[in-house]
Order: sequence, then structure tokens, then C-alpha cells
Amino acid sequence: MKIAIILGTRPEITKMAPLIKIYQENRADYFILHTGQHYSYQMDKVFFDQLKLPQPKYNIDVGSSSHGEQTGKMLIGIEKILLKEKPDVVLVEGDTNSVLAGALAAAKLGIRVGHVESGLRSYDRAMPEELNRLLADHIADYLFAPTPKSKQILLGEGIDEKKVFVTGNTIVDSIFQNLELAKSGKDVLGELKLKPKRYFLVTLHRQENVDNAARFGSILQGLGRIAQKYKLPVVYPIHPRSRKMMDHFKLKPENLTLIEPVDFLAFLQLENGARLILTDSGGVQEEACILGVPCVTLRDNTERPETLELGSNMLAGADAERILECAEIMLDKKGKWDNPFGDGKAAARIAKIIAEAENG
Repeated sequence: MKIAIILGTRPEITKMAPLIKIYQENRADYFILHTGQHYSYQMDKVFFDQLKLPQPKYNIDVGSSSHGEQTGKMLIGIEKILLKEKPDVVLVEGDTNSVLAGALAAAKLGIRVGHVESGLRSYDRAMPEELNRLLADHIADYLFAPTPKSKQILLGEGIDEKKVFVTGNTIVDSIFQNLELAKSGKDVLGELKLKPKRYFLVTLHRQENVDNAARFGSILQGLGRIAQKYKLPVVYPIHPRSRKMMDHFKLKPENLTLIEPVDFLAFLQLENGARLILTDSGGVQEEACILGVPCVTLRDNTERPETLELGSNMLAGADAERILECAEIMLDKKGKWDNPFGDGKAAARIAKIIAEAENG
């Protein structure tokens, strides 16, 4: 049995890392194909280095472009490699253009597809990620749902129950494996002159937020008000595309500490030490929940409803006043909730399910 692991972004690298390590340790017949969707060193190669992963066998280096052009380039590049390598199973993770292109290229060649982190829905089809995850799920032969709720969503869409497996989320594996390593590495808080639980952490990069001047400006205003009210640093490792759009719209955020993007272990330190996390990232909502850090989501919906039900997270949208209000509520939380995303053994379950199914 030969496995192809297709990825292209930081979240995919960190969430696939535990699975890659299992295949590496077991000397399995597998290879990594990187689409190059994240194309800077900070957003890409450093994660392989830090997580001690083998470098990808292939990198098709698509870079940044429109959704259609980027996905089309990926399809062409991935198809050529799959025809050459002839894997039995292609594994993709999450909701990026790399996931859609990988799943579609494999399915059209008659190669079985495993979708890690399946069954997540925001029910907002204006989000490119929603279309990617929806299509990948309906193409896949193996659907690895992180929670019972995500399994029920898939069954509700008519997907055969025999294809769906509740495994937990591999981000739990990754956090458990790397948190101590992060703490023992360089002192990011010290370098930034931050004290544990005496700062707020922000991530803000989604297209629906940063490509809309009014929405982006309102969120930045809300974050500025939080910094002003609590007299604590609001640290924002700014994504290159977000900075580009900030400059394009001539937005000048007040009271925020803008820093360059950081690597996975540094970001894990920042998450773990934050008093509150404000984000539009689905993965960061999960990570905050797992680490016991209260979260405010800068979106109108989420595909991680478990976090809302637990009370680890609130939806604030883009209204400045609502963002401040949600921050006030979440700052009263003590971080005492059960992690709904698994026990840190998701990757082992996924590898076992595939092996048993493929080897009969």
C-alpha cells in the first residue's frame, strides 16, 4: 500500500505531522506532496524543520493567485505526480484549495481519498473554505470526523455511514507532542517583553474579513478598544496578505502590537500564554479550546460549534462594540472545560483504519 499525503498550508502541516510521523516510524511506503499554497519560509519550510518532518518529495510551488487559477495549477501538477507514483490512497486535511485539488485529482484517477477533519460546516457558502470541505467530503472514500457532531452532519448529507469514522482531531496529537518542546525552545514571550496572561493574541486573515475595508476596519477598531480598556498588549502576528490589504485600504490600527508571522512552536507559546485569543481561524478556535484559553471569534459563524456549546468561544462578528462586549464576557471564563476534540491518538486511529481497510 502506497500513501500520498497532499498539503499546502501551515495548518495542514501541523495537523498532518502526527500522521506523517507514524508513517515515518513504521517505514511505510508514503510520500508528501506540497502544493506551495503557503509560499514563504516562515509559513512553510520552518514548520517541517521544527516538527522534525521529512521535506516533501514534491513541491509544485503554485504560490498566490486567484482561487480558480491556483486550484487549476494544483490540479495539473498533482495529477502528473499521481500518475507517476500511482498511490493507493491520497490523504488531504481540512478545507484549503490544496484539499479540493488533491481530492479531485485523485478521485478522477480512481485513487481512494481520505479526508482528515471531515464533517465541519459553517453553512456559509460565501466562504471558499466551506465549498472546499463540502466537495472534499462528498468525493472522499474515508471520512475522518473529529467529533460525533461532525459525523452526524455527514450522515445528514447522505454519506454512507461505512465511510465515516470518528477519530478525534489530529491537532490534539500535535499540541500534546509539541507543547513541551515549545516551552523549552526560545523564549518568545521574553523577546516580545510579554508576561503570561498579561496580553491578548490576535489572528486575522480570512478573505471575508481582510478583503472588506469596512469589516477589516471595524475589527481593528474593536481590537484597539480592547487594548485601550484593559491596558494590555494586543499582539497581532500579521499574515502577509492581511498586511497588504491593510496598506491597500490605508487602515492604521491603533494600540495594536503588529509583529511578523511566527513559526508553529512560537505561536503555540503565544497561544498558551495569552489571557484571551481573538481570531477568525477555525484551527485557532480549536487550539484555544484545547489549551484552556478563552476565545472570541471574529466571524459571524463557525464550523467548530462544539466550542460555542462548551463556552470556550463566542462569535463576535466584525462589529467593534460587539467585539469589546464578547471580550469582557470571555475574560471572566476560567478555562475549565473538557476538550471535545479527542485524546491525542487520532493519527494512530486514522493509520490503523486505512491499513485494515486497504489490506483487507
